[in-house]
Amino acid sequence: MMDMTAYFFVFAIPAVIFAGISKGGFGSGAAFASSSFLAIILEPGFALALMLPLLMLVDLASLKPYWGRWNLRDSALLLVGGLPGVMLGTLLYRAVNADAMRVMIGVISVGFVVWQMSTNLRKNLVDRPPMPEWAGALAGVVAGFTSFVSHAGGPPAAVYMLGRRMSKTEYQASTVLVFGVLNSAKLIPYGFLGLFTLETLQLDLILAPFALIGAWIGVNLHHKMPEKAFFALTYVLLTCTGVKLIWDGLT
Repeated sequence: MMDMTAYFFVFAIPAVIFAGISKGGFGSGAAFASSSFLAIILEPGFALALMLPLLMLVDLASLKPYWGRWNLRDSALLLVGGLPGVMLGTLLYRAVNADAMRVMIGVISVGFVVWQMSTNLRKNLVDRPPMPEWAGALAGVVAGFTSFVSHAGGPPAAVYMLGRRMSKTEYQASTVLVFGVLNSAKLIPYGFLGLFTLETLQLDLILAPFALIGAWIGVNLHHKMPEKAFFALTYVLLTCTGVKLIWDGLT
């Protein structure tokens, strides 16, 4: 604990606030970047263990504002795949090539945004059908797995939920529900793998207020932002996270 200097908190505090804003108001698509940001100065496993309790705290703080406003069927489909995805991540954590998975999810994320924008430009065409339900379970497996190994489950879940034409609040509430369950499911495996230490838990206590501040900011911005602007920002965040995943996977 004494080794943690002001240099650490210069990185950690903005990262935690950003995660709270992203999860509290704009889905989980960009929240994973906080772990990547912390990994610049911390061992990656330490960064993952440090962020998980804080992400769970933001999930809990965001639950009340969005209670009952989620799409329960689509959330359940994501969880049908997501929970096995977490189990798969537990089994393969030590052996998986996380970089290859990051590149794949990044390509899917960026590709979805390009496809979405191109279809929006075709105003004279018949509206495309929503994404099929079977894709929810598939997206859930990928989301659960990538969430376990890098807290990067947001983009694959976002691809499915945005493809289902949810309203902005339905989308946000579904994200809160899905990742509230998935993050809770990761707690015991993280402990089993020895990722938590007394130091990570002490730092979580210090950083918890900043996570709550971020969640509060995110919830308030969500309700004040028009729906078109919300989804425009969501696509920007999804593109940024996709590009960051590709970069991380290739470098």
